[in-house]
Amino acid sequence: MVVRYSREIMAKKWDIKAKYDAWLKVELAAIKAWNKLGLINNSDCEKILKNAKFDIDRIDEIEKTTKHDVIAFLTSVSESLGEESRFVHYAMTSSDCIDTAVALQIKESLELILEDILLLLEAIKKRAMEHKNTLMVGRSHGIHGEPITFGLVMAIWYDEILHAKDLIMHAKEVISYGKISGAMGNFAHAPLEFEEEVCKNLDLKPAPVSNQVIQRDRYAQVISAIAILASSCEQIAVAIRHFQRTEVYEAEEFFSVGQKGSSAMPHKRNPVLSENITGLCRILRSFVTPALENVALWHERDISHSSVERFILPDAFITADFMLARLTNLIENLLVYPENMMKNLNLTGGLVFSQRVLLELPFKGISREEAYKIVQRNAMKVWSDLQNGKEAINEKNESLFLIALLNDEDLRKSLSEEDIRKCFDYNYYTKNIDAIFARTFK
Repeated sequence: MVVRYSREIMAKKWDIKAKYDAWLKVELAAIKAWNKLGLINNSDCEKILKNAKFDIDRIDEIEKTTKHDVIAFLTSVSESLGEESRFVHYAMTSSDCIDTAVALQIKESLELILEDILLLLEAIKKRAMEHKNTLMVGRSHGIHGEPITFGLVMAIWYDEILHAKDLIMHAKEVISYGKISGAMGNFAHAPLEFEEEVCKNLDLKPAPVSNQVIQRDRYAQVISAIAILASSCEQIAVAIRHFQRTEVYEAEEFFSVGQKGSSAMPHKRNPVLSENITGLCRILRSFVTPALENVALWHERDISHSSVERFILPDAFITADFMLARLTNLIENLLVYPENMMKNLNLTGGLVFSQRVLLELPFKGISREEAYKIVQRNAMKVWSDLQNGKEAINEKNESLFLIALLNDEDLRKSLSEEDIRKCFDYNYYTKNIDAIFARTFK
């Protein structure tokens, strides 16, 4: 865990105390289950539930000798009890405790991630509504395409984060399983009812079948869901980085009083938050490969997965939580410049209306091939004029493309001046925005 990229609320779910708290929670749930099944009498059960505790320093001290953290933990717990300690961890193996406890930690962490996602969705929706009709140019391959609105851009962000939310919710279902099936998963030393009761006490479901561990495909699904969420978040961050480029400057991160952008260049206002988000998302995706490789364990289990999970589970949740909070803050405070969006929309002298003109010609009996040839010929002329320094828009507020089309004799045989001018109406491109929003923001 890198403290710089962590929030206390999630970090506390994965610190050493949280781990042992979860282990103890599982062990006490087992005590309750054995009591219900008649193995432990009420008196011993009450003593254990009331008095069982652990000491982290003591666990560390014991582990120096045992070289086994679960045994060190159980020894520490036993020292807080009397003779009744003989029933702690009865008929269980280490992974019964660890894997069931980790399921609790992941489940709680995913619940917090879902809260983070809801806050992000709320922020995106608010800004999308604000800019539902803010005109800008749409780009493909980085090149100007046709008019869209900034609200539409953000509606797409919203929908994609919704997809990720569904994956996280599914991951929460997938991971909410415990196992108390014993050393080889054969229930030789405890009945299935014992596992069922323990899991019921912990609000988990019993794994239908397990060996010595919960199968790691469940963990891989969780990490993959987080990675997909990260990719969608990075897409937003990359878009904002593009919008903030000096040549574009359609939106930028909030720049606070006293903030510095460069140690050398005092004028700099850099998209540092979105760049940071991009980096964090790369880290989150990097956890997918080891999570997938952890699925293939030897026979009933080996511990090649263990060291990996000590890294990737805490770091995945702590990093994802921090990244989502940072992205939400970025969206909430994003500075948007509609005037620059309109300036860029007009940058190519009306070429963004080329398809609109193209689609009118078939109604006049012109083949698509011939129509494309006519429109492209005029578009290429505009590109040439722009390269030669001509103004994209003249003093009459007429674009180079409009002027070229009006002067094209072949085109004028099919389209009147009114027909051509009608093709340069921005409202044509925004007429379905309300319907798109109604379908997106249900």
